[in-house]
Amino acid sequence: MALGSQLIPVARASDLEAAAQRESAQTQMTPMVQGLAAHVRRRWEVMRDHKRDTIEDRLSKCVRARNMEYDPEKMAEIREQGGSEIFMGIVSTKCRTATAWLRDTLLGTGADKPWSISATPIPQVPADVEANLQRIMQMNLQQYYAAGNEPIDPMELKSLAGGMKDTATRAMKFEAEKRVERMELKMEDQLAEGGWVKALYEFTNDLATFPFAVLKGPIPRKRKAMKFMDGGLAAVDVLRDEWERVDPYKFYYAPWGDDIQNMPIMELHHLTREDLEAMLGVEGYDEAAIRTLLADFGAGGFEWLEHYDSEMESVTDKDFDDASSDLIAALQLWDSIPGKVLLEWGMSEDEVDDPHKSYPCEVWMINNTIVKAVLNYDPIGRKPYYLTSFEKVPGRIDGNGVADLCIDAQNMCNAAARALANNMGISSGPQVGVNVSRLPAGEDITQMYPWKIWQFKSSEYGDASAPMQFFQPNSNAGELMAVFEKFMELADEVSGIPRYMTGQHVPGAGRTSSGLSMLISNAGKSIKQVIGNVDHDVITPMLERQYQRNLRYSEDPDLIGDVQIMARGAMSLVVKEAEAVRKNEFLRLVLESPVAQEIVGHTGTAELMRDLAGNLNTNVDRLVPSREDIEKKQQQQQMMQQQMMQQQMMMQQQAQEAANLQEDGSEQGGREGNFISPRPNGR
Repeated sequence: MALGSQLIPVARASDLEAAAQRESAQTQMTPMVQGLAAHVRRRWEVMRDHKRDTIEDRLSKCVRARNMEYDPEKMAEIREQGGSEIFMGIVSTKCRTATAWLRDTLLGTGADKPWSISATPIPQVPADVEANLQRIMQMNLQQYYAAGNEPIDPMELKSLAGGMKDTATRAMKFEAEKRVERMELKMEDQLAEGGWVKALYEFTNDLATFPFAVLKGPIPRKRKAMKFMDGGLAAVDVLRDEWERVDPYKFYYAPWGDDIQNMPIMELHHLTREDLEAMLGVEGYDEAAIRTLLADFGAGGFEWLEHYDSEMESVTDKDFDDASSDLIAALQLWDSIPGKVLLEWGMSEDEVDDPHKSYPCEVWMINNTIVKAVLNYDPIGRKPYYLTSFEKVPGRIDGNGVADLCIDAQNMCNAAARALANNMGISSGPQVGVNVSRLPAGEDITQMYPWKIWQFKSSEYGDASAPMQFFQPNSNAGELMAVFEKFMELADEVSGIPRYMTGQHVPGAGRTSSGLSMLISNAGKSIKQVIGNVDHDVITPMLERQYQRNLRYSEDPDLIGDVQIMARGAMSLVVKEAEAVRKNEFLRLVLESPVAQEIVGHTGTAELMRDLAGNLNTNVDRLVPSREDIEKKQQQQQMMQQQMMQQQMMMQQQAQEAANLQEDGSEQGGREGNFISPRPNGR
């Protein structure tokens, strides 16, 4: 026996034995998790612990501040001290204002949208088109020289070739612009059907409330839809791209890195039985594993994440206990996974050709069972998640929301408000001091009313002081109101959302329309930075991804061309009023100037009018004809003019022929010769 073992006390040995027994029991209760499931489990534990240590408490404080609730510890302290429990909803007001501001800017009220696409400034001429131009040039040169003409100067020849290419480039640019219009309409339709507006609407609420907000999409999903088939309505499965807001409580990320596209992330889901059933028959899901889960659904035993979200339950007043509810937790992991682990799980060698290489994957795990493991369908491994903050912090995933920025000011305002309420209550009437030894037995000192007669005893010690004394507590309302107002102003400064944005506390400069407009314009500078975050981190990459998906999977050749995504995003709406003014001025110039009308033409004028009419939230086609309709009408007018000219020319030709015949008399004689002349002498 080793010397160290002989020195272990008996009690110590018993503790070790008890710990070993507990560990063994825990091992028996916890299912063996190996392979890919073990990888997902390890990632979950790391991300869960990181969230608990860094940001989970902040999320709860933000929710409680938005809901005008004290933390349980603070509420217990207030009740122990007694007095007022008043809560001033400064954070709630600021969050509502910021949310309304963001929604108005991003979503607008009419045909506005925070994005657009356009053709590249100089579309690339396809190789086949350029080769055809060279062929035409050579043929023209051969015909030119065959006719015996003098050789063309090289510089002139180069100029002719450049002119032909410029003509082709202009034609390509015109075609690209038409394809852009079709692509933009398609994307608008996809976003409308996929719930993008609803997701962005909910996203803005998270952006104002939490340290970060997450938007997810496009997510290809099969949905039931009613369509006309064989003369009637029928329910059919359709595949469409969808977008949704991700609950910050259910979004997890690794403790390393500052970009979710370059690090493992995870989303927690709570699924119903119907959600599990919807996975059956869907490509990528393990049907056998899902059927096993369905067989055990509702029988308990699904509490496998060890009260992962007790804090979320306390804040949201929802019960996510898998063992007692009709919900089951599921983990969705986006991570680069070693090929060896994927091969062991069952992926084919066609998908995983190198066991020593990591592959970007999407993995779903329920009750320590992998129900889905597929390679990331994005060609460069991007995840369909987009995250930003109201105020970004360099080097961190999370930033600051309105609640984070204002919570200290709100705490001080709450403290001042509680003290003010308590002070006003205690100073609202006089305080009374009573020498109870001078009162007769049975006298109730709490009963005080006008004209009451008090009976007092003489002091045994010859004390001549009054048996009752009245005094007025000092009121500190002015000082406390000043403290409250000071921290209200601080909340305005740190959030960048002044109170006059909601019509409150308008300063002297804002009492005129021009002054208020100037104040609102200055306040808008702070929100522009927030909108820029949304534009750069969410809208632009999301629309670029959807655009590229359309190019990859669309079967419509009219959508494919030399076009470029130009998602101006939310910042385009900041200058939309100035752009509208310039467009109106340009249209007025065109309509008032005959020279400009001749340059722009009917088609250009119609394009301007259609662009302006699009902001009227009306049917543009009923007001202004399209380019195709104008061109068709112009062709019809040209044909009618040609027909009229041909008729006029024919009539003029016929009149000229008649005049010529009358001059030589042949027509007249001819006509007379055709008649029977009267017989001479009447015979």
